[in-house]
Amino acid sequence: MRQTAWQARQAESDPAAIVTQPTRTALAAPADAAARRRLLRWTLGACTALAGVAHAQDPATRRPWPARRPTPRVDVPGLRLADLTGRVVLLNFWATWCEPCRSEMPSLQTLAQRLAPEGLSVVAVNFKEAEAAIQRFTQASPLSLPVARDPDGDVAKSFAVNIFPTTVAIARNGRAAFSVVGAVDWTGDPAYRWVADLLAQRHK
Repeated sequence: MRQTAWQARQAESDPAAIVTQPTRTALAAPADAAARRRLLRWTLGACTALAGVAHAQDPATRRPWPARRPTPRVDVPGLRLADLTGRVVLLNFWATWCEPCRSEMPSLQTLAQRLAPEGLSVVAVNFKEAEAAIQRFTQASPLSLPVARDPDGDVAKSFAVNIFPTTVAIARNGRAAFSVVGAVDWTGDPAYRWVADLLAQRHK
């Protein structure tokens, strides 16, 4: 299930809130039948509305980087963005508690392996998790993407990331080109084409 913006904000302070927050308060069953029927109609209506919101966020969306907005500098453990100038870089913001993030990673790794000779680098930027949590995940996973830590969430904040996963594409000239909000299959269209088009651009 993809996370809503509200859920992502909750995760910044308490990742477990994504799972537990909506179920903390239970509704007491009304005593009379009429009240129970009203509650059922209200519940069905609420579920329908929530389903519409979730559907509106699917599929993932590609957002061009604002032309006048500077590209943030990144210098955190495992990543110094300036060192990758001349390559196309995908910064994939993720967390171990984010199921869509985990589902997306195999296609990101395949993309990185296929296009590394063409000049692509993919870095998984972990959001505010301890080193031990990251190590447990990487040791239990066959994935081998390089991982950078964003321990205070400052890098995510500088790129205006509040939904996970979000991937920011950096062109060869070091400028942000676009962001992709939500999980996608990076080995298929249109995502593969987005990256291929960036790789085809000359460094200006």
